Amino acid sequence: MLMSLDQFVFGLNTASFHELQRRTSWKHPTTARVGARNARQYTGQGDDTITLTGLLTPNQFGTLQSLVTLRSMADAGDAYVLVDGAGRVYGAFIIEGMNEGQTLHMQDGTPRRIEFTIELSRVDDSDLKNRTQAASEELE
Repeated sequence: MLMSLDQFVFGLNTASFHELQRRTSWKHPTTARVGARNARQYTGQGDDTITLTGLLTPNQFGTLQSLVTLRSMADAGDAYVLVDGAGRVYGAFIIEGMNEGQTLHMQDGTPRRIEFTIELSRVDDSDLKNRTQAASEELE
């Protein structure tokens, strides 16, 4: 297992990524001052985004169904826990975007090679707790 996004596991049997890029920012709004540089004040954490880039070759590794599953998860609009293979918890993330490039198509149009990029954005962990609580209330 490379990483999991809730119950979806990134790996050779599903969708493996070969690059992970992470961008974290912090908020420092400015206030203009006459005759001096702008004043800055730290006001907290900003955005935390992760971009996963990968490759599927359905006859060798990965499945087309994996991208369908990820799109369904994105359609739900829920936050999911992101954990890497070493057990490091990144937090609650939503799927903000997916890019897919298909090449080397067979006669029926099925691609033999799919390059993909998935963009994840961190949300407050409370968003994840709210989803879990709402799900448990539905079961009652």
